[in-house]
Amino acid sequence: MNSHEIDYEIKGESIQVVEIELDPNETVIAEAGAMLFMDDGITFETKMGDGSEPNQGLFGKLLSAGTRVLTGESLFMTHFTNRGPQKAKAAFSAPYPGTIIPIDLNKAPQNSLIVQKDGFLCAALGTKMSITFNKRLGSGLVGGEGFILQKLQGDGKAFVHAGGTVIEKELNNEVLRVDTGCVVAFEPSIDFNVESAGGLKSMLFGGEGLFLATLRGTGKVYLQSMPIRKLIQALAPYGRNKGKESSSILGSFLES
Repeated sequence: MNSHEIDYEIKGESIQVVEIELDPNETVIAEAGAMLFMDDGITFETKMGDGSEPNQGLFGKLLSAGTRVLTGESLFMTHFTNRGPQKAKAAFSAPYPGTIIPIDLNKAPQNSLIVQKDGFLCAALGTKMSITFNKRLGSGLVGGEGFILQKLQGDGKAFVHAGGTVIEKELNNEVLRVDTGCVVAFEPSIDFNVESAGGLKSMLFGGEGLFLATLRGTGKVYLQSMPIRKLIQALAPYGRNKGKESSSILGSFLES
């Protein structure tokens, strides 16, 4: 199905919000818990899957939704629809401080974008979400990052969130090596792999980790300066979760 044509405005700087304006009967899909506010007239419904294939049977919906569990996301997605007679707005925020990246899939190569498993925020109804696996199983497993990725496909607007500042790189038959957690998204023409960081001495004492993400080819790459893993590591020494830097639950640290 064709994606709904939504209008949007991104507000804020270091902690951003995307405000989406919906015409009557337009819908935006979002991760559970991403909604900040919605105007009167907008209703929401939790569904299995992204709704990009309305005639999909129950088994297909279960299979599609089940693959999201592999990425660590909820089995369900929330659909926000403007049921009122006039335009109305809904706003969505990322689960941690950072930047929201607007993507026009209609202008993207192959109408698609590969996104790290926790990078998707929201998109116009009609956007298809699926998972894709790193071709190099061994490196994905030992590297700890980038084995399971999300693929966004469609002809409408999608929004990806990143931690800290976003750096957009355009590769022209080039190679770029990045800290594994700092890759947010890349175009499907880019070859993504996880490789060892160098010699044994550098890996043990360099402070840059044992593995680096390597991106090769021609296309666009989006990087983030502060992935959630680094944010937790930076905050952990100041709270009662000291020594639990590998935890992925920021909320437990913030409890008083």
